[in-house]
Amino acid sequence: MSHTEISGPGEGPYGVAVADGVVWTTLVHAGAVVRLSADGPQRFELAAPESRPMVITSSGAGVWFARSGDGHIGHIDAAGNVSAVAVPGSPYGVCVGPDGALWCTLMDTDQVARVAADGVVTTYPIGVAGAFPAVITASDELWFTLNQGNAIGRMTTAGAVTTYPLPTSGAGPVGISAGGSSVWFVELQADQAGRITADGKIEEFPLPTGSKPHAVVATEDGGCWITLWGSGSLARLDAGGSVVSVFELGAGSEPHGLAVDADGSVWVALENGSLAHIHAGE
Repeated sequence: MSHTEISGPGEGPYGVAVADGVVWTTLVHAGAVVRLSADGPQRFELAAPESRPMVITSSGAGVWFARSGDGHIGHIDAAGNVSAVAVPGSPYGVCVGPDGALWCTLMDTDQVARVAADGVVTTYPIGVAGAFPAVITASDELWFTLNQGNAIGRMTTAGAVTTYPLPTSGAGPVGISAGGSSVWFVELQADQAGRITADGKIEEFPLPTGSKPHAVVATEDGGCWITLWGSGSLARLDAGGSVVSVFELGAGSEPHGLAVDADGSVWVALENGSLAHIHAGE
């Protein structure tokens, strides 16, 4: 495992994405995005210190990211051009949907928004008041966590919503990731991982007490990687939901987002100012 210093004290790497083999991360407290190039970190200032860029996703050779502090979805293309689209709420989760458009959750308005290639924004209500929709992911449909609604939401690209209550009360789901025939998610307040199938069946799997799982990425073998924010570590789960490996990232590291590269290695954003890289085969 190696670490790459990305930012100064207090700037807070938060989300991670890999676009065409290039690693990107958001600096939530600095209003900036960083791209790792062959010459080292390249920084993009958003000219909006209050923007709070958070979750980030790849889009071809560029990236989209949620500017939760100022109600915009940011975009940086392969050439390094920075742009933004205003959305009617505070965005958090972002993903590219099955229709090729950018989709995001709006935490404070209980909506999901679609941002078309021409910048047109369409919003869809999730139908649950005060649910605080968080991370969103895509398979043939859209799936998202309802952090305060204690449920998983499912939405078609036409805006039809189905919600699935979690078996554990007060679980506080945050991260979610589609992969294979199921969707993995994490329950930050319950110290559990969860999995939901296309027919709505939910399974929950225990994680170490106090680990506070935050982000998750599904893997091709049916398992997943999870950041354990509370314990400063990264866990690997197999297809049966068992923890098969744990990587300690350091006291005070505060791991948030993660991404899996094409070679199977894992990148993790550490709010203490660096990116951790767990190489394939470690």
